[in-house]
Amino acid sequence: MKIVDARVIVTCPGRNFVTLKIVTEDGVYGLGDATLNGRELAVASYLTDHVVPLLIGRDARAIEDTWQYLYKGAYWRRGPVTMSAIAAVDTALWDIKGKAANLPVYQLLGGASRESVRVYAHANGLDVDQAVKAVAVQLDLGYTAIRVQSGIPGLSSTYGVARAGRPYEPAEKGGVTEHRWSTEPYLNFVPRLFERMRSEFGDEVDLLHDVHHRLTPIEAARAGKLLEPYHLFWMEDPTPAEHQDAFRLIRQHTTTPIAVGEVFNSVFDCQHLIQAQLIDYIRATVVHAGGISHLRKIAALAELHQVRTGSHGATDLSPICMAAALHFDLSVHNFGIQEHMPHTAETDAVFPHEYAFASGVMHPGDAPGLGVEIDEALAARYPYDPAYLPVNRRMDGTMHDW
Repeated sequence: MKIVDARVIVTCPGRNFVTLKIVTEDGVYGLGDATLNGRELAVASYLTDHVVPLLIGRDARAIEDTWQYLYKGAYWRRGPVTMSAIAAVDTALWDIKGKAANLPVYQLLGGASRESVRVYAHANGLDVDQAVKAVAVQLDLGYTAIRVQSGIPGLSSTYGVARAGRPYEPAEKGGVTEHRWSTEPYLNFVPRLFERMRSEFGDEVDLLHDVHHRLTPIEAARAGKLLEPYHLFWMEDPTPAEHQDAFRLIRQHTTTPIAVGEVFNSVFDCQHLIQAQLIDYIRATVVHAGGISHLRKIAALAELHQVRTGSHGATDLSPICMAAALHFDLSVHNFGIQEHMPHTAETDAVFPHEYAFASGVMHPGDAPGLGVEIDEALAARYPYDPAYLPVNRRMDGTMHDW
């Protein structure tokens, strides 16, 4: 099954996606997601100019060898651009192998470890009342786990809060926008937000919250302790993770579960966090962490230390990545939960898929391979449209983590 063609497809059905299509001499093809939000063309160029020429003539069945070839053979290892490109190749090869075997990918990964994949939704509002209404909507849709974000009094903009009448999408067209941040109003407000949620919805629904890297370790420890009475499912990305041992300080002060890792690119980014049991959920995802093959290695390490998975699943990843995540989720023993943000109707039309949602859970389907296609003619009608993630500054103008 030699590879005879590989090419990159960039499309923007509402937001930008980068797709790699690999074709074998047998006519079997596979798809991989290579989307890196706000830096999409960097990965597209890496694939087109550097990776695709290396794929022609290789055996599409040699998934592990190809992964190592692209990782070790480049000498310049890791980083979001390189690892997203490798992920696209890896995912496409798993798709090919599944189609050739006439099996869904999860069957190639050892079969299902569960009947379905539990997912969590997003609910947000400009204030607490709007957030309450948003949670009620998600509960009516069948979700049993919901991430809650709200506008903060005194701050003009807040991560995770959608503009009026539109789904939340942080990447914006027309240049980079700047947000302002102040820690004290946030720390004073967020416990009240979840006190209200528990008073409105009781203790049965699982509630999650994303801090989005904005606190120092001791501030994050304070946040976790303040949130303990409301028993969150997790507190996500409480502090930047470049200094992994900083999570030890958080751990010493709170029992609120910690989730981290959507920006991680390899097992080395989370090795210490996992081995020292400084986190409870690892959120690395298929496209940014080197594909299905490497994400399985991260999960295997995590399983040894009772850390569960919770892969990033926002709409900055295409339906190809969502399908790959669901096959991974269904197969690994230490699965925790999967983020789910439904794509737009335009995106779903470009990427028709077999996976489905019902009653708070999802399943990747049993079509051979990943169960996702791409309508290339329709994709061509949505050309690339530059968009940037915001930046964040403190109230005095100092750059801060967004």
